[in-house]
Amino acid sequence: MKILRPILANCCIVFFWLVAFSGAQTQAPVARESTTGPDAAMMAPVTELATYMAHLQGAVLPNVFVEGGPVIVEDFAPYLFNGKDAAAQWDAGFRQHAVPLRDLQFSFGAAHAFERTGDRAYFVLPTTWRGIYKDRRFEEHGAWSFVLKNSAGQWRILAYGWGPTDLTDKPAKSQ
Repeated sequence: MKILRPILANCCIVFFWLVAFSGAQTQAPVARESTTGPDAAMMAPVTELATYMAHLQGAVLPNVFVEGGPVIVEDFAPYLFNGKDAAAQWDAGFRQHAVPLRDLQFSFGAAHAFERTGDRAYFVLPTTWRGIYKDRRFEEHGAWSFVLKNSAGQWRILAYGWGPTDLTDKPAKSQ
């Protein structure tokens, strides 16, 4: 896990540079719109994605990502997913990563650093994942940073980066 932290830190830096660079080249500056945080419509694709991740067996990846492919930074190989097939590559990687996981549950804290500029929104969402990994019950806290894009009145995930901040685990009780 200690080896992955530098990799994840570098991936997060690459993620934010990619998002910033692509935004700088494709959009003229737009005045920031102030609000207190993401509304229900913005949270919908995020919640739908987390629900999918928690109930993966038999589920189909929901249509929560932008067309043309998102940019995703994750804590499983190959850590960075981008390009036209990014969602499909992430889905395959997550399904592999999730094989030893069961009883997944998530909860969100209050969003931080919310910004909205035109058809884009950014926020950091404190997230807790709980479940069982092999024979260990775990609780992982982290920050999920999102960039959303509104297209035809629908918010979709343009980019996200996951960064776990701490993990606790203990043996799962026998039943």
